[in-house]
Amino acid sequence: MKSTLKNISAALLFGLTSLTLTAQDGAALFKAKCNTCHMLEKNSTGPNLKGVKQKWTDAGEGELIYEWVKNPQNLIATGKSQMANEIKSFSPTDMTPQQVSNEEIDAILNYVDTYTPVAETTPSGDVVTDPENVVYVPNYQENLTLFYWLLASIIVLLIAIIVMSTTISGLVNSDYFKKKLAERNNSGNGAMNTIIILIASILFIASQNGAYAFTYNGPGEAAEGMPWLIIENSDLYVMVVIDLILISVLLYLRRMFREFLSMVRTEKQVAEAAAVNVKKINQILTDVVPIEEEHTILMQHEYDGIRELDNNLPPWWLWGFYGTIIFSLVYIVNYHVLGTSDLQYKAYEKEMVQAKKDVDEYLSKMAMNVDETNATLMTEEKDLSAGKALFETNCVACHNPKGEGNIGPNLTDKHWIYGPDVKDLFKTIKYGTPNGMPEHASKLNPVQLQQVSSFVLSLPYAAGKEPEGKEYK
Repeated sequence: MKSTLKNISAALLFGLTSLTLTAQDGAALFKAKCNTCHMLEKNSTGPNLKGVKQKWTDAGEGELIYEWVKNPQNLIATGKSQMANEIKSFSPTDMTPQQVSNEEIDAILNYVDTYTPVAETTPSGDVVTDPENVVYVPNYQENLTLFYWLLASIIVLLIAIIVMSTTISGLVNSDYFKKKLAERNNSGNGAMNTIIILIASILFIASQNGAYAFTYNGPGEAAEGMPWLIIENSDLYVMVVIDLILISVLLYLRRMFREFLSMVRTEKQVAEAAAVNVKKINQILTDVVPIEEEHTILMQHEYDGIRELDNNLPPWWLWGFYGTIIFSLVYIVNYHVLGTSDLQYKAYEKEMVQAKKDVDEYLSKMAMNVDETNATLMTEEKDLSAGKALFETNCVACHNPKGEGNIGPNLTDKHWIYGPDVKDLFKTIKYGTPNGMPEHASKLNPVQLQQVSSFVLSLPYAAGKEPEGKEYK
């Protein structure tokens, strides 16, 4: 009974152990044990391992594959494996014995046989999406600038319409115009109806757009790169339509005014009125006193027969001055009260942060342009640390932890087979060599190749394998 229990316990223990070993991550084992000399789905220093177990089984040596992995030189020495002799001639580099169990070997080979390449992504790392589902986001900063211009044009047009309407209203309500209008048996009702229709159209559009209220971000609420007022494209379209309607109204009012004038004036009166208008315009722009009235503003200052007049400042200059006052009030409210826009020092800080991002992106992009013609020796601690990690992952199996050499040559002495410069080493690691050194261009990016090359050149001398290649002093 005890013997039976022992046998059952041993069987259960063996089954659990086998299950545990078989369930180990074959990818991790492959990376730790085989990645240095073997590549997935193609030959490297070692042959492609896909389907290799079946090849040994078909050759009647299915059980010998375990012995080959654990101690390849011993299996070759026994002469009992034809597969071992064939593999030996694949590469001049001898295979390193591996400390693995049969179950671990099965896990590695199963992983290689079932390996499926990962689907490629776009250069930025983002998966390409369906173009039909792409969401287009407006440029809100540009929209806000256009909004300002359209709003300013609407205000100017409204002022012009008000001035023109007031002028027409004064003309129409004059007794002289009413008399002339009665003589022509005409009225301005049709014209006024047209204006009412146009203005009603503007009000209708505004009421329809009222459902889409502008999104306002308070001070500090706007996300990075977003303006304080969110203007959608549809809002701009509505404002453009309003502008066009207002321009039409202004042009119509102008034509109406000219027609009304032609109704009540003779050609001579029209010409005289034009001259008066020019004079009025000049008066509005300069505000000068007529020559015949200059004695009223004559000052007591006199020099060499020249007298000084106390003319007013030109209105256009005064309007500009008043405009600067209004602008200063808007500036204070915008920058200091509401804080919707950034002051110079804050804008400078944001620009510097963005500039640093741009520089980092540029350097990252340019770093990937490194090749064997422009590789440079990296001396910063972070780069050497990264190179050390890459060396331990990819190079230790053939060159040993200190670089003293094993299957591969000693990397710490002054002898080099392919050259001692960082460009030579970069090229060797990138493309590999005919005598067994595998290529690493498919495993490492250009920056990593430069880092591991720099780390190798920083290794101190370590006694190990006999020197190979030419000595460089």
